[in-house]
Amino acid sequence: MLVKSVSIGCWSAQITDGVRYLATCQTSESSPHLPAPKDVVIYSYNFHSLLRWSPVEVDRGLVLYTVNYKTGAFNKWDEMNCTRITHTECSLPWSLKERRWTLVLRVRAELGQVTSDWVETDPFVAERNTIIGPPKVNSVTVSSDSLLISVTPPFGSEAGYSLQYHVSYWENATSSVKKETKTSNTLFKIRNLKELTLYCFRIQVELVAYPEFQLLGLQSVPECYRTTVSEASRVGYIVLIFLLVLVSVNLVAVGLLFLWRYHKKIKYWSQPPLQIPSHFEEYLKDPNMPGLEVLHSVAEDDPDTSPVVFCGEGSQACGGSLAGQAHSRSISSDSDIT
Repeated sequence: MLVKSVSIGCWSAQITDGVRYLATCQTSESSPHLPAPKDVVIYSYNFHSLLRWSPVEVDRGLVLYTVNYKTGAFNKWDEMNCTRITHTECSLPWSLKERRWTLVLRVRAELGQVTSDWVETDPFVAERNTIIGPPKVNSVTVSSDSLLISVTPPFGSEAGYSLQYHVSYWENATSSVKKETKTSNTLFKIRNLKELTLYCFRIQVELVAYPEFQLLGLQSVPECYRTTVSEASRVGYIVLIFLLVLVSVNLVAVGLLFLWRYHKKIKYWSQPPLQIPSHFEEYLKDPNMPGLEVLHSVAEDDPDTSPVVFCGEGSQACGGSLAGQAHSRSISSDSDIT
């Protein structure tokens, strides 16, 4: 969390806006003609610290800025590498990068010989007040039951400090049940995961300076990966697919054998039933129908008219009857000629 400080004249106010430090107003060599800088803030991220402020607006001329510092051990203001500069921020030099030092900074505006009030910050200690960013995820190796994660710490190591990585992970993108693990290694593994399942994780760095002091950093953006299938499951799937294919082939073979063996019955069952013509059906129901008697009388009156005989396919009796009729007809013709 950063803390802002706004100063108007000799009034100071604390504004919490993601910045950790409060700037207070102190009058020293002040001039009523030049306003003091406002929004004076020490911004520190991963131990890279700088002082920022809002520009002073004037009608004419170029406003310059000067920054001083003092430490908790020596109550004396010294100049930094930011004397009579035009931009509105000043990075802390490496000589002031000691993480456990207590620093106080101040800035003022200058226009020619006219200077503004000094605006001071509250005491700043880097190991307590810096913002620790998330680590960089270098690679993720996916297996059937784990995720092997490689990370890079957000800043370099230093004697007397250690880093702990808090890893929270959950089963999928919508699950609210999260599990946590903690490690000090930059290469670690999340174990006991389900295969073929989507898992998401995020990592947070904790700075441990000494046993009674820890500083927790920002969480990383969630990353999601799906676990693979194990070799045992892969073999099981292959065997299952082989058995299904084998059963399907056997069923097809049995079906074809059944069709070949009973094809006549199947053909018989699949044909529509034979139906007697309607006029024969009516005659069978009523043999005294006048229509059939007329046919018989016509056949008797006209000896040349051959009776119509319906024969079934392959009937020998029907063939003999037809031959007899043809023979009698030829004899009748010969007698008529004589």
